Amino acid sequence: MRRIPRPTAAHYDMIIVGASNAGLSAALVLGRSRRRVLVLDGGPSRNAPAFHSHSFFTRDGAAPEELLRIGREQLRPYQVEICADQAREARVSAAGHCELTLSSGAEVSALALILATGVVDELPAVPGLAELWGRGVYHCPYCHGWEARYSQVAVYGRGESGYQQAVHLHHWAPRLALCTDGPADLAPAQREHLALLGIAVLETPVKTIDGTAKCLRAVLFEDGSRQAVDALFVRPVQRQRSDLAKQLGCHFTADNVYVEVNDAGQTSVPNVFAVGDMTGPYQQAILAAASGTRAATFLNNELILQDCVLA
Repeated sequence: MRRIPRPTAAHYDMIIVGASNAGLSAALVLGRSRRRVLVLDGGPSRNAPAFHSHSFFTRDGAAPEELLRIGREQLRPYQVEICADQAREARVSAAGHCELTLSSGAEVSALALILATGVVDELPAVPGLAELWGRGVYHCPYCHGWEARYSQVAVYGRGESGYQQAVHLHHWAPRLALCTDGPADLAPAQREHLALLGIAVLETPVKTIDGTAKCLRAVLFEDGSRQAVDALFVRPVQRQRSDLAKQLGCHFTADNVYVEVNDAGQTSVPNVFAVGDMTGPYQQAILAAASGTRAATFLNNELILQDCVLA
């Protein structure tokens, strides 16, 4: 990390953009490290539609918003300010400070910036699917596979991606069908493997997803047939929720989807870190929180060492 001069009292030690699991976790570590921190709330969290959050140690089954409520409350003893304003522009000054222009027009700066802005899931354009996202339509078997273990489950996808997801999910939910919404684009060996696992391949075009706000019922096909399902898994295309990393010139992964970071969450831009879902496809809530903790610990240690050198 590049050595940078201390800011004036009007500046923050760190600014965190994003107030979900990764951002709040980083804020807790930095607040407890006697840092003055600003957290900018980037809006609703990605998993806000879900009723429950799973595989989060000591909080399995908690509502996602309840996790965030507890996280915010536990920041109160520390020098952590949470602001509903959003970051519109980001830059690194000649002095090495991270500077942000907010939607309100306010200007803020800090020694370092932690991006925790997450990703957006671009769901298939199937009527009814988006309305049931997180409430019958899912993407992660580690988050929702256990609940579907005795249920009739379908995977929506085709080709290599659909095949892999169906094979993977079969471990949790043996009563499984693969809905390809048209030609399956499967190799003969893949079809044979799915048949051996008892996974039906349904290639009829999908008309709509039937269900209520709280209950998925069936996949309805263009030919009038239906496949009763209790859960539907998809693997949506993802994109960055915010363009701040791009504005700053951060390097992206080879697929140009995720921000490239090292093990500590450092991006290619000095004094800029990225954590949580925006850095890769492993996107459980507890992993996002862990990445925020790791980045915050590394950042604080680096600043302590700088202070020792400058003293």
